[in-house]
Amino acid sequence: MKPIKQKDSLGCAVACVAFRLNISYERSLTLFRHGKKKAESAGFLCKEIVEALGRRGLSYKYNYIKDRIRNKIYKSGTIVFLRRSKKYPTGHYLCRADNKWMDPWINFPDRKIKAGFKKRLPEKPIYLIYPH
Repeated sequence: MKPIKQKDSLGCAVACVAFRLNISYERSLTLFRHGKKKAESAGFLCKEIVEALGRRGLSYKYNYIKDRIRNKIYKSGTIVFLRRSKKYPTGHYLCRADNKWMDPWINFPDRKIKAGFKKRLPEKPIYLIYPH
């Protein structure tokens, strides 16, 4: 699958859902309540990603990452939220596929957004969104 770039400053969740569902970014945006507005200004919570995936028939749940579930982050189809940091001031979502991480803004903070794949997570993940 091809990586999907986010088209809004806080649209990484939308791009991860689009990637997971194999749909366009624009189509994915319609699965979120107030999608365009939130992708530009507020970003999305894990709960909203679970709801968006559920609208397309996928059953997901989310948890804060503790030691007992840490190994689940490497399963294909999972989405992780990286903690807020100097590198990612608002945090960032990435999606796991084919033993790589799909990053919807791989060249952050460059404004000419590109998506791509990474072998390793660039920051510590704190939330896990996974199929159940």
